[in-house]
Amino acid sequence: MTELQTLSPDALAAMTPRRRQTLAVLLLAASLLCAPLDGFAQAARRSGDYIVAVVNQELVTNSEVLQRLQRTEQEATRSNTRLPDRDTLVRELLDQLIDERAQLGAARDGGVRAEEADIDRAVTNIAAQNQITVAQLRERLRTEGMEFARFRNNLRDQILLERIREREVQSRIRITDADIESWLAQQREKNGAATEYNIAQILLSVPENAAPALVTQRRQQGVALLQRLRSGEDFATLVREASDATKERGGEMGLRRADKLPDSFVEAVSPLRAGEVAPQVLRSGAGFHVLKLVERREAALTVSQQHARHILLRVGPKLPQEAAVRRLAGYKRQIEAGTARFEDLARQQSEDGSAANGGDLGWASPGQFVPEFEQALSTLRPGSIAEPVVSRFGVHLIQLLERREQRLEPREQREMARAALREQKAEDAYADWAREVRARAYVELRDPPGQ
Repeated sequence: MTELQTLSPDALAAMTPRRRQTLAVLLLAASLLCAPLDGFAQAARRSGDYIVAVVNQELVTNSEVLQRLQRTEQEATRSNTRLPDRDTLVRELLDQLIDERAQLGAARDGGVRAEEADIDRAVTNIAAQNQITVAQLRERLRTEGMEFARFRNNLRDQILLERIREREVQSRIRITDADIESWLAQQREKNGAATEYNIAQILLSVPENAAPALVTQRRQQGVALLQRLRSGEDFATLVREASDATKERGGEMGLRRADKLPDSFVEAVSPLRAGEVAPQVLRSGAGFHVLKLVERREAALTVSQQHARHILLRVGPKLPQEAAVRRLAGYKRQIEAGTARFEDLARQQSEDGSAANGGDLGWASPGQFVPEFEQALSTLRPGSIAEPVVSRFGVHLIQLLERREQRLEPREQREMARAALREQKAEDAYADWAREVRARAYVELRDPPGQ
């Protein structure tokens, strides 16, 4: 059986919490399809399982701890990650299971549900990702000693956990405008990007070591010019009349990066909207300045966009999910063999509004597609086709055409900042909520039989 395709760190970082949570369910469920249990778990089965903890009304068994230990050690081997000693690791994993049981209780008490259709979709996706049918998945589970009903229950629990975590964590996160501006400034600095300003000025020069009377006269002249501007006079006209700097283009300095302008100029115009005049006359080594913000061009932030197309088959009594998966898998083989073209099959077979365009979905930014669709896209190289993917809309055959980095508009930058900040704050919010749930739970640890 092929493993689920591994996502790059960049692909994972680009996902929203909800998309990563959906992926986590698939990966955790797929990990149940790993090699047969090692000696520790087999020994537990031979000797009879036993309860290691009671959490409210839920039980944690020794075999669950050993299975979690096996998966953790296998993943550490694949990723070359160093683990603590086994006794410490077992204690940590037991603690995780206790937290999960307490959170499952909170989910059920809070009315969180996972419908049978949700579990069906997860099962079908796991089978499709591993390029087998659901029937073959059931057989593989049977040969490894896992009942299919238990596998579905494990999936149900994971879906409940992710839903209660998302609901509780997101309700605790607060993001202010100041948070957004700070995040954007950090990103621009990290990317070497800077906001650009086009500033127009009236300069009233003051020679070095000028007499105090001249300094006072120039300051008063600047204040008078500022008052005339407030009364409605034209900035460019006053530039021609009084400025000792360039008089061309109304005294404009042209677009310049913020780091190429005097800090005092940037501070003076940063709060302004285009067309506004700084409220105070500014003093510098060159003299006195009356400043007007002509244009602000925010530093560019980019996002990775994807251009994809798909064929969608809607499932129902006439076309069960497994049949749709098989049909799309056949289309994939035809396309890769060169006996059919994706766009032709999309026009003929797709049950989506994009069919007339050969299934073309155009350019899309992160978050525009359902999580299952985006997870599949993130694993593809341009030109490649994913295994059939199940979503609430039906079953998709997805091809990635190309990727690009696209400059974001200011509104899009703020949306990206808000999503990133929500992600950053989610970890602390989750930790706080998990501690509260654990504190409310009844937990009883039990020793192995005979001790």
